[in-house]
Amino acid sequence: MAIEDFSFSEGIHLIKGKNGSGKSTLLKAIAGIHEFSGDFILNGISQKKDPVPYRKLVNLTEAEPIFPSFLSLDELINFSVTILLPAENQVQLLKEKLDIGDYSKNPISSYSSGMLKKSALLLAFLGNPKLIILDEPFTTIDLATQKELKSLIHSKLKDGISFLLTSHMSDFEGFFTYSSIMEIENGKIIL
Repeated sequence: MAIEDFSFSEGIHLIKGKNGSGKSTLLKAIAGIHEFSGDFILNGISQKKDPVPYRKLVNLTEAEPIFPSFLSLDELINFSVTILLPAENQVQLLKEKLDIGDYSKNPISSYSSGMLKKSALLLAFLGNPKLIILDEPFTTIDLATQKELKSLIHSKLKDGISFLLTSHMSDFEGFFTYSSIMEIENGKIIL
């Protein structure tokens, strides 16, 4: 049964589907960067009526992040900090957890796909979002970073932050205890 009206409780939610099924498009719509009809409401704030306050509550990392190649991650962080207002030591802690270190000073054009993903994950955890959307979060990162990412998600969950995760991998289901697992097919959520 396909649904067009649904809600999420707090927690970790998994959206599964084949490549091209519409997972990334749905996530971009929820994050407010892709056009759609209807509305999303988070903590009583409507994306359509109050787009700026809504977007401050939602952080997104894409499956294949793209950043301006001439910038460094540090420059992206400095820009993001002015908007997201993270805690004083949050950037340094995330760099340590994701094993980024001083590599963040280098231009993004020199980053591997794993380092690009780590950069996107760091930016997704910055600030005080209420919802973190991670599209294919465990692809292209090494096992140590996967372990740290799981730990970060569990830690933020305890702080009241919810997660929407996507995957087309069947073994991804065992990573967490999910509040819901949904399948998306041809752009529609199937229960």
